[in-house]
Amino acid sequence: MKNVVAIDGPGGAGKSTIARLLAEKLNYLHLDTGAMYRAVTLAALNKEIDFDNKTKLVELAKEIKIEFDLTGKVFLDGEDVSQEIRSEKVNEFVSKTAAVKGVREVLVKKQQQIAAVNKVVMDGRDITTVVLPDAEYKFFLTASLTERAKRRYEQLKKQNKEANLDEIKASIARRDKFDSEREHSPLTIADDAVVIDTTKLDIPNVISEILKIMSGDK
Repeated sequence: MKNVVAIDGPGGAGKSTIARLLAEKLNYLHLDTGAMYRAVTLAALNKEIDFDNKTKLVELAKEIKIEFDLTGKVFLDGEDVSQEIRSEKVNEFVSKTAAVKGVREVLVKKQQQIAAVNKVVMDGRDITTVVLPDAEYKFFLTASLTERAKRRYEQLKKQNKEANLDEIKASIARRDKFDSEREHSPLTIADDAVVIDTTKLDIPNVISEILKIMSGDK
């Protein structure tokens, strides 16, 4: 697919921030697929749906309307939920939502429809392998567990939220294991994806690296 950039990677590797800034530079639409799963999770929490009730979660994913604007805001049924979907409560349950095959099928279809009619940078955990396997450019961003936990810790502190580095590290490790071992669309590296380790790279350097690859300089 021409004019489509697919980016995968584990939590804390910086993929969402990098995808957003890359989209701005390219004048592409940025679609954070993780935000879509978070929106479904938030809706389920608001409606007090049991996360073991897969049928209800699939029905919910079909019913709700998830939209993005060019500034990166996320809207759930018309309401700006950009901050709410990043809450620790949503963090706790989003993996369970994302593991439901029916939910993934509903959201993947929506993601593919958006990519078919837009120039897009899309990031998530199965974009290069499942959602957009024919994307023109495919990247897998990673970083050490320690570095990813540190980034999350610093992010929370900037937001004046309580944070414990050891707990964050353990939580990310659990998420990594769950995402890599889940039955449907596990986190894997596509054979033709370019792997970039961001552990010792700042965001501008990662974006520069990606742009070089896209321009054919590397």
